[in-house]
Amino acid sequence: MDATTIRAGLDHPVVDADGHIIEYLPALLDLVGDEAGGAVADRFAALASSSALRRGLDVETRRAHGVARTGWWGVPARNTLDRATAMLPRLLYERLDELGIDVAVLYPTVGLTVMAVDDEELRRALARACNRYYAEAYGPYADRLVTVGVIPTYDPREAIAELDHATSQLGLRGFLFGGLVLRPAPGHEGDRAARWVDGLGLDSAFDYDPLWRRCVELGVSPTFHSTGIGFGSRVSPTNYVANHIGNFAAGTEAVCRSLFFGGAMARFPELRFAFLEGGVGWACNLLADLVGHFEKRNVEALAHYDPANLDRARLDELVDRYADGLIAERRDRLDETLGFLSDPDEDPATLDEWASSGMGCVADIVRVFTEQCFFGCEADDPMNALAFDRRINPEGARLRAMFASDIGHWDVPDFTAVLPEAWELVEDGLVDAEHFRDFTFGNVVRLFAGTDPGFFAGTVVADEVAELLTSSV
Repeated sequence: MDATTIRAGLDHPVVDADGHIIEYLPALLDLVGDEAGGAVADRFAALASSSALRRGLDVETRRAHGVARTGWWGVPARNTLDRATAMLPRLLYERLDELGIDVAVLYPTVGLTVMAVDDEELRRALARACNRYYAEAYGPYADRLVTVGVIPTYDPREAIAELDHATSQLGLRGFLFGGLVLRPAPGHEGDRAARWVDGLGLDSAFDYDPLWRRCVELGVSPTFHSTGIGFGSRVSPTNYVANHIGNFAAGTEAVCRSLFFGGAMARFPELRFAFLEGGVGWACNLLADLVGHFEKRNVEALAHYDPANLDRARLDELVDRYADGLIAERRDRLDETLGFLSDPDEDPATLDEWASSGMGCVADIVRVFTEQCFFGCEADDPMNALAFDRRINPEGARLRAMFASDIGHWDVPDFTAVLPEAWELVEDGLVDAEHFRDFTFGNVVRLFAGTDPGFFAGTVVADEVAELLTSSV
């Protein structure tokens, strides 16, 4: 079935949780100049054309400077209509019915680079310019196209300043936050190959609670679109595909895990957090891992592994009875082996590694993942069905997976095929109609309206949103 036929057969709207626009660079360049002057605009122009510079570097130089091969030929070309659609707001607006989408929440393309610009002056100017662009270019179409602003998070003060400006001066309601900040290791400033990953939570360089508190005050749901390219195992200087596979799952998992163990989710239970474009399979795995680790390594369960609880007399008896050969010859050196992975001098103050998370039991963990966390899923990923499978997820949990088209980027060669790809989950018997309703409508509403009940006010789905929120109370 085509998208219009599928949409006609549904008794609920379809809200795209994560489509992408392609910014019109001349306009954005001028806005950067308006914000910070010609010199900064020139630096932005250099950034926008940096792929040509990277191509000129040999493999050894790329590796020495930590330059991973990133996206190239990443937007539609042969499908000229889709290329224009991603760039021209009015054309996208007119084509939404053809795509089977009632409202699209739109994320940036150029704006994604804001999250990784070390030049503070350029980063702030580009964030301000991007947010102006999204508000001004897409504002006339806000009843069906909802653009999100970009919030760099190199430090919480910078983030709060841009968040306040974008909400109060530009009227933006949704925001993409920089989830991972690659910070230089001490003494290695400027060396891109020697950076550590700050996920804004556990062991962060800053206290980000003031930012999350401001989000609560403004009714903003933080969303993250974090890449795993450029650190860990995704630093190939020659192969973008090798770097790209699994990278969003790795990046968003790192943010989620950091916020979880840092306690942000426990301290701000009102907030909803979205982790986009990595699917939901990683989240099912993370939830299962957290539950399994909690059951075995919470502070009470650790008594099972405490060296003080070793029955030395019983151990000596067993060694005397069963040791032979190489072991029996060294029976008198038993103490030398007992400290391995069983150090009796471990600092008691460091034993409870769950303390900062605020999680006291398995139910707390499951609540966070089923009420506060939302997961953007591309339409062609069959693993999306795992979110709804109570047989597999711990405690019968159902995770908040959301339909996220990713239109505008290379993995969507035909915009009209996205909803039919999502519908294959139903056709293949992997999810039912109720699941599909949550996937394409209910969960994205709960994400944004769960923090700001008025998020969809003025859109064509406002009445359906109000009905869903009322029925969910």
